[in-house]
Amino acid sequence: MSELSGSSILVTGGTGSFGRTFLRHLLAEADPARVVVFSRDELKQYELRQQLGDDPRLRWFIGDIRDRHRLTRAMHGVDHVVHAAALKQVDTAEYNPSEFIATNITGSQHVVDAAIEAGVKKVIALSTDKASSPINLYGATKLVGDKLFISANHYAAHHPTRFAVVRYGNVVGSRGSVVPLFRRLAAEGRSLPITDKRMTRFWITLDQAVQFVMDSFDQMQGGELFVPRIPSMRILDLVEAVAPDATTHEIGIRPGEKLHEEMIAPDDSRRTLIAKDRFIVQPTIATWGYQPPLGCEPVPDGFAYQSDTNDEWLSVPQLRDMLGLPA
Repeated sequence: MSELSGSSILVTGGTGSFGRTFLRHLLAEADPARVVVFSRDELKQYELRQQLGDDPRLRWFIGDIRDRHRLTRAMHGVDHVVHAAALKQVDTAEYNPSEFIATNITGSQHVVDAAIEAGVKKVIALSTDKASSPINLYGATKLVGDKLFISANHYAAHHPTRFAVVRYGNVVGSRGSVVPLFRRLAAEGRSLPITDKRMTRFWITLDQAVQFVMDSFDQMQGGELFVPRIPSMRILDLVEAVAPDATTHEIGIRPGEKLHEEMIAPDDSRRTLIAKDRFIVQPTIATWGYQPPLGCEPVPDGFAYQSDTNDEWLSVPQLRDMLGLPA
């Protein structure tokens, strides 16, 4: 039975791609006592209410993580928090850096403060591959957010609240996914834009990401950065899976974009353990009583978890199966 069963849970950014899938899994599998959906978009909350129905376990809070007082009120009586709210568009961040700092950094600190003040038991923040060795502002704000959550365990040491981070790569079917664009252009008979034919990416489904987060609540002590062991895919294999007869043209890597993804940097490998379904990056300093989990081995010296050197790859048939496309 999941630790989330019978508990009260709050999800920031609860109307996003992850939040919607997480809520469905949670309500169907964990039987929570109460679920607080915290987001700033009333239209998305209305649409989600229509989809989920009048489930008496659901509570709907309009609010922004930039407002610490609203967060504290929403977290009253909450046991667990999933922090999924963020601004995420790489190019938008370059034009609006102060807005991304206000949400992804200051807003994350508000989540930390509100959780400690409300006596929440466990908090998991969602991160991104772009936070590892960041080369754009979005990735930099997420890296700072990661460190805020890990370090929060220091000043929450004498409180019941513990914090951890989950980091994963591209999500199949999330907003901003290239798959709908490829399918639309192919249906119109147009050439598909490829940034670079050498490009590789980590690939995970929303269902897999949700299950990984739910399992992480059961495993966390506080201070861990959990990274799922997931396959990579080549961009040309994705094109073959989605639109095998389409033509392509290269448009070049966009500003702030990497040729290959990284989720664990070489300098972090000295603190990284490998488990059955995940890597665990341990905290640099742990004054709250963290102990390395049993049954895990350290990764090799100089290890880096990158999409181009991954030991597991998705084939074209596997990609079609993940996307629900005919073989």
